Amino acid sequence: MAYPPRHYLPGSAFGYPPPPDRPVQWYDEAAGPMVRPYALTKGRTRPGQPFDLIALVVTDIPDPAVLPVGPEAAAILRLCRGNALSVAEIAAELDLPLGVVRVLLGDLLDAEQIRVSRPVPPALLPHEHILQEVIHGLRAL
Repeated sequence: MAYPPRHYLPGSAFGYPPPPDRPVQWYDEAAGPMVRPYALTKGRTRPGQPFDLIALVVTDIPDPAVLPVGPEAAAILRLCRGNALSVAEIAAELDLPLGVVRVLLGDLLDAEQIRVSRPVPPALLPHEHILQEVIHGLRAL
């Protein structure tokens, strides 16, 4: 097996490029966190309970800094303190993947640190024809 030919840089030691004059920063703020998502969730990919995107999350914890939770969970508690936010809004606000936020919310729910208001399942909603009859009845009044 033949290796491809090496391309040497003329004028440099051993043909390699010279070291940079100043340190190179290969990431920036736009690159996001340097911690992998699975590290935030301890390797878990699914929450204990399913969370709908539009489920509303709220907490009454006055100061999340005193709780033994990670920084991401504390940020969720700060966001939802006295302010109901959907799961999708929390993920967007924290700039975290939705799966990570769902796992963290599952942990907070298991620890009874948040309350979740789930949307009404479509099967429990009234049928469209019933709503049409109500509208017709209201118009007849």
